[in-house]
Amino acid sequence: MEITILKAFTGQPQMIKPDLKGPVSERVYELRSYEGHTEKIYHNKVDMFNAGDEVGLFKRLGFNAVFYGEVLVGSTMPNLMYLTTFENQKSRDEHWKAFGDDPQWKKLVAMPEYQQQCFKECDTFLQANCIL
Repeated sequence: MEITILKAFTGQPQMIKPDLKGPVSERVYELRSYEGHTEKIYHNKVDMFNAGDEVGLFKRLGFNAVFYGEVLVGSTMPNLMYLTTFENQKSRDEHWKAFGDDPQWKKLVAMPEYQQQCFKECDTFLQANCIL
């Protein structure tokens, strides 16, 4: 058994139920985890989500994020996690392409304060029969 306790980001202090309309069997839930190599890099990435408004970018692009959180207790720290939701795999792929091509994202990652971030990224996909 593993326990993880999260503290919500200031950019989205409450969980949000996704507004998905498609068949439950096609839905994709993507739990992403960013494990920082140092506390400084980790805090910088959290700042990028909050002050840099990466949370707002995800919202504008319709990622249906349920939560964003800082791991306070868990096996991999320092770490942050967030959960995005999509109607299906095609929608998920289209959203990530739009994210990578977005001018706000390109501007954000080019900012000097967000350069040289080094993370171990982990994605967990949960499909079908998960209803939020």
